[in-house]
Amino acid sequence: MTRTPPPIKQPFKPTDDERRLVEQMCAVGIPQESICLVVRDGIDDKTLRKHFRRELDTAKIKANAKIGGTLFNKAVNGDTTAAIFWAKTQMGWKETNVSEHTGNVSMIERVIVDTPDTNS
Repeated sequence: MTRTPPPIKQPFKPTDDERRLVEQMCAVGIPQESICLVVRDGIDDKTLRKHFRRELDTAKIKANAKIGGTLFNKAVNGDTTAAIFWAKTQMGWKETNVSEHTGNVSMIERVIVDTPDTNS
């Protein structure tokens, strides 16, 4: 009786669509364990890190650059809210409140009335 050898397992080779999917999911903060579940019929976390290292390392940077660019463009084109946000987060500006008293300040008294405990 002749035995049929088991099929040779082909090495994993990511497709361009899989690379885009992993990059997008990583960019929006999907955990790697969850990303593994949706690539093909599920892949091992070691396979994900081995074959998608670049996407995992750069996805968040690219997303932040894109959002930052959009915010920057809004700010320089007159969007006051975007400009204020930029000034606070990128320029270290902050809002401060200053209180000034003009005129006479009168004394405010606080009276505490202590009544005996009638339940004892």
